[in-house]
Amino acid sequence: MSYAAVAAKGPKQSEEEKRAPAPPEVEHTDASTSSLIDVDIDSVHTVPSDFSSQPIQTSTQADRIEHEALAAEARAKEEVEKASKEFSKAAKDAKAKARKGLSSYEKNADNPVVLGNTVAVVALSAGLGFGAYRKYAAGELTWKVVGAWTGLVGLFAVGDYYLSSYFVKKYPTKK
Repeated sequence: MSYAAVAAKGPKQSEEEKRAPAPPEVEHTDASTSSLIDVDIDSVHTVPSDFSSQPIQTSTQADRIEHEALAAEARAKEEVEKASKEFSKAAKDAKAKARKGLSSYEKNADNPVVLGNTVAVVALSAGLGFGAYRKYAAGELTWKVVGAWTGLVGLFAVGDYYLSSYFVKKYPTKK
């Protein structure tokens, strides 16, 4: 049962209850300028009519904005210095890893397991790329096709892992 149906079954409102309450009224006085301190003083300053549309309206605002800009600039310089230090450290680490990986590959360049895996990965990548492009050009490349080929790549990876594990025992890699 809906709320409207339940409300319709209840007691009816009187006309007074149906009406919205009267809005509060502001009390008007003739001496509305009596509480203003500087209205009668000669030092009242006038401002141009577009004053409220100006982005900076007071010297305090200008000082605050300038201070915030200087603080932001200092933070930015600090962030740049910190990032450059982290980047240089990361670059050194990456170079060291690359050298280590390259030297490991150079040591095992004549290993038949490494050569076989390299040839298999290159051939599989080229075949998949070419096949995917042909399917795309023919308008037959769908997510079903991509999913099926992804499954076959996973199956190949598992088979390659076990086959490589078998051959690594026969032809161990150099460390």
